[in-house]
Amino acid sequence: MSTSAPRPEQRVRSASIAFRDILSDDGTHVRAWTNDPDGAIDGPTVVLCNGLGTNPHLWPWLLDPDCGVRVVSWNHRGVGGSERPADPKHVEIEHFVQDGLSVMDHFGVDSAVLMGWSMGVNTAFELTYRHPERVRGIFAMCGVPGDTFATMLGPLHLPRLLARAVTVNACRVAKYAGWAVNPLVRRLPVNATTLALLGRTGFMFRVPDPEAAAVGLREFLTTPVDWYAHLAISTSRHPRVRLSRIEVPTMFVAATWDVLAGARDMASASRRLAASGKDSRYVELRGSHFVQLEQPERVHGLLLEFLGGLS
Repeated sequence: MSTSAPRPEQRVRSASIAFRDILSDDGTHVRAWTNDPDGAIDGPTVVLCNGLGTNPHLWPWLLDPDCGVRVVSWNHRGVGGSERPADPKHVEIEHFVQDGLSVMDHFGVDSAVLMGWSMGVNTAFELTYRHPERVRGIFAMCGVPGDTFATMLGPLHLPRLLARAVTVNACRVAKYAGWAVNPLVRRLPVNATTLALLGRTGFMFRVPDPEAAAVGLREFLTTPVDWYAHLAISTSRHPRVRLSRIEVPTMFVAATWDVLAGARDMASASRRLAASGKDSRYVELRGSHFVQLEQPERVHGLLLEFLGGLS
């Protein structure tokens, strides 16, 4: 059953973000957004394929008008104002590719660099595989080009099949138990203190601006647990993308202690591309899956460096 959604082309402005509700190919209303409401940013356009169920506020430095990059992106189906599709099976990577193309068409972007984070790296590579004429390069951060769940729990060095079984089954439990924990999750306090405590767990490390990060995490927790788990299980079926068909320059930015996307698998993908004569670079930062919050200046610098190398 579809949730309600604002009419297409409705616009809501907040700070340096403009939200627009557009229509994807299968008739699902998707909430797109840009960090350039007034067309004032003087810089290249990047299409952000965001982490599953995440939001623009997890990229506070990209919301700065002086960031030098025009970003267009969208919220995943059933998340942050985007509609749940009439067919609940329409939440796989191929449907996110459709949404990404619809966003590009809406903003008049013929081709651009794709920046993927987490599961968004799957989307970026799949979009490039299917529509190479729309992509100028891929900036892949904390994610792999397919079969993501087999790379999870990387710091534990588990066999791929075991890592996949553990993580997929955890999502299945969350899908069926989500209705019971949703009220508790919505009441969780997320503030600077919470971020400081989370920074001691190893899942996320200390961030320089905990108040800004807390905004993004609070927004993330508004998605029902059972729907998020449904999205995760659906995307877990995405196989590896054939890297032999990827011709554009790539940069992989991994995090050493990332438990959601193994650094060794990212390094392997970059090596395979480079070995076949492709322009691919691998950078590993000492951080977690949320390294863009932990080391914003470093990640921003790498992005600008990558974009500069394409001009």
